[in-house]
Amino acid sequence: MTATDTRQTLLILGASGDLTARLLLPGLGRLVDTGGAENLTLLGAGTDDWDDERWRTRVRESFAALGASGDRAEAVAAASRYLRADVTHGADLRRLLDACQGEIVVFFALPPSVTAKACAAMKDVGLPPRTRLVCEKPFGVDADSAHALNELLNQLVPEGQIHRIDHFLGKSTVLNILGLRFANRIVEPLLSNVHVASVDIVFDEDLGLESRAGYYDGAGALMDMVQSHLLQILALLTMDAPPSLAAHEFRDRKAQVLRATRVWDDDPVDWSRRARYTSGQIGDRLLPAYADEPGVDPARQTETLAEMVVAVDTWRWAGVPFRLRSGKAVGSKRKEAVITFKEPPRTPDGLTGPEQPDRLRIGFTPDRIDLDININGPGDPFVLDPVTLGSEFGPGELPPYGEVLRGVLDDDPTLSVRGDTAETCWHIVEPVLAAWRTGAVPLQDYPAGSTGPKDSLLS
Repeated sequence: MTATDTRQTLLILGASGDLTARLLLPGLGRLVDTGGAENLTLLGAGTDDWDDERWRTRVRESFAALGASGDRAEAVAAASRYLRADVTHGADLRRLLDACQGEIVVFFALPPSVTAKACAAMKDVGLPPRTRLVCEKPFGVDADSAHALNELLNQLVPEGQIHRIDHFLGKSTVLNILGLRFANRIVEPLLSNVHVASVDIVFDEDLGLESRAGYYDGAGALMDMVQSHLLQILALLTMDAPPSLAAHEFRDRKAQVLRATRVWDDDPVDWSRRARYTSGQIGDRLLPAYADEPGVDPARQTETLAEMVVAVDTWRWAGVPFRLRSGKAVGSKRKEAVITFKEPPRTPDGLTGPEQPDRLRIGFTPDRIDLDININGPGDPFVLDPVTLGSEFGPGELPPYGEVLRGVLDDDPTLSVRGDTAETCWHIVEPVLAAWRTGAVPLQDYPAGSTGPKDSLLS
């Protein structure tokens, strides 16, 4: 059954928060404006003392952020409602559920601890059949809390009705990895330890904290980006080809490679780095040191840049280092996966020039693919020159949150993270977190606007 077959209510818990306004509602607006999410009722709930009109203004402004201002979007905004509620209280949850029409999709736009409390309260309230629960990352704060939340959610609804959102899986470029790998005979046979020397998955941004201390200072770069987004990209790059993109087959393949992933040499001290930015300048912006940002507790030693090297111990990838990195306030903004190939066994005598390894670059922002290779130069035909062959990916019909919301409303969990996979991702990073907690890996500094710490693990 798809979202167009019956009336549905999208109930957003935490509706007055930043996530809802900045990402969730704009994605929903684009989905509605393009003809998706028909027969949808939108209901917001939060602790802020808002009325319907203030909520509808928020909805319209967020819809318009991505150009969703057509008749369909306006109809959803005009009919939407807001209810003030404490979602950790059973009586308030019952009132919210009673206000819904048709099948219910509950989106927890809340911190992990509040999500867990809301789910515990739902046990006593009970949920109507076919209710879907949508959890935003981070899913728990460690493996134990993720496991406990999984058990709690599975007491409420079956696993197939639980959608753990990682919006990176809705990025058109990330999804294009599947087409690049499995629809091109020239590419897929080369993606193995026979030909690949290393893989870098990097998401460095030039933005600083941007008033997100309430969330970010309790998370940090490893939890915010590496444990979730970058490991999902790693899974898409390393998974074997599924027979189809049916949810169970696609997610089984991802789960297999993630279960085979571990810290390189089982040594988180040598193979991880953490750092935070000090004051500096990026373009015309002067950034204060992270420790001086409003709402930051310097004693937490929260990292704004995290690196770790992992191994994927499968027949295909054994021996290939995968370097994962994400940093804030980095001057050389870089968002890409780079596959570096091994050098040829031998270059014939007589060919000279600035040889470089062949590299396949998959860019996330901008969305493009580039292949760095060596060719005979335009002058002397025996002198090699490096060149780049490139093409831009299509932008995709929907933004990432629109794409994942389409899956949720269509009851398709393909782009949702399965419960066992969510726990596995925590198991991968836990040795690093444990080493950091003991101080075995020192917290380094890097000036805002620089390329990061000097002893980076990247090549």
